[in-house]
Amino acid sequence: MTVTQDMRVDTEAEILGLYRAHLSKGRATLAELFGSHMEVASSGNWLTTSDGERFLNAGGYGVFIMGARHPTVMEAVQRQLDTHPVATRILLEPTVARAAEALVSVMPPGLDRVHFALSGAEAVETGLKLARAGGRKRTVSMGGGYHGKTLGALSATAKEVYQKPFRPLIPDVTHLPFGDADALEAELRAHPGEVCVILEPVQGEGGVIIPPRGYLKRVEELVREYDGFLILDEVQSGMGRLGEWWGADIEGVVPDVLLAGKALGGGVVPVSAAIATRKAFRPFDKDPYVHTATFSGQPLLMAAVQGAIQAIKEERLVTKAMDLGARLLPRIAEIAHRNIPDLVVDVRGRGLLIGVELAEPGLAGELLIELFNHGVVANHSMNGSSVVRFTPPATLTPLDVEFLLDSFDKATLDLVAGSARMPEGGNN
Repeated sequence: MTVTQDMRVDTEAEILGLYRAHLSKGRATLAELFGSHMEVASSGNWLTTSDGERFLNAGGYGVFIMGARHPTVMEAVQRQLDTHPVATRILLEPTVARAAEALVSVMPPGLDRVHFALSGAEAVETGLKLARAGGRKRTVSMGGGYHGKTLGALSATAKEVYQKPFRPLIPDVTHLPFGDADALEAELRAHPGEVCVILEPVQGEGGVIIPPRGYLKRVEELVREYDGFLILDEVQSGMGRLGEWWGADIEGVVPDVLLAGKALGGGVVPVSAAIATRKAFRPFDKDPYVHTATFSGQPLLMAAVQGAIQAIKEERLVTKAMDLGARLLPRIAEIAHRNIPDLVVDVRGRGLLIGVELAEPGLAGELLIELFNHGVVANHSMNGSSVVRFTPPATLTPLDVEFLLDSFDKATLDLVAGSARMPEGGNN
């Protein structure tokens, strides 16, 4: 339990009841599967529950590349909170200009116009609107891709269960196989000058799906050949998560718009951005009111952006993500294939985006619970429900790494024991 500022006592049972009464019954049921623990504090790579238990945070859907409450980010945010957290958006305001400058400094060359938003889905909407304003009325996204759940973003998110309740969606959206450049060329050839292509460098929510080598570069070449528009969704893969600042850097790709989010707020505040070429951004340059949002570029958020980029640069977290990923991936694969050879399908990843694919979705859910029982928070994959996903911070210490691997070892052994006790068909 915890005590609030007005001296009320928050118990797990009461908070669970409030979830059911006012938030989501389904979310409450999910919390019960993890023991109804209530997270109340976080610091660095660890979070703490109301009963004092500590968990290594290898989840957070990619937000915590620098851990929680990084001192550089917290100092910048606190300083801004104490002086000018929210602006009128009428006058010049320095933090948004400096945040844009900082973000452009780590972008692929040519991406130098920025629109800030709050969520990844808002950044996606911004990119799609820039494409529409530039004359590309058709959208191509990839099967398994995830771009958010606002109406335009949902139209690009190729998942039936998310789309069905909200149809009709945005028209003229086609989903193609991820990694199939020939299928993309056929679509672009059929509609020259009309197509916006949106995709992720690595599909995170799709289950950590890595495309064939050279695919992203080929996509860029095809889009240019057929006068299309390219959006690279790096909301999850960016900010060093893949061991490069951006997935675009792996193959030297420069899209028309690159989308950033999640880790952009330093694990402290929600913020996202669409970063565009001057040509792509021209409709927004022409009319500053054609696409706006009240909290776009607000000073408190912009302080966090500057702090996050500063921390990643100063602590070389991009390189650390690459090195940690190179260490973790083979060890996780070795443990999985040793302990659960009949239950694991594949272990794959790039940098600190690592996926363990199980034989069926039920096993993934059980493994998440077993990991939690051994002190580690990980995530499922919304478009790849058989995949357990690890997105740990690049600030892991050697002891944290060993804790994560030891917990995974114990969790997989417990998964085998649980599966052995389960009657045939129990996972279905």
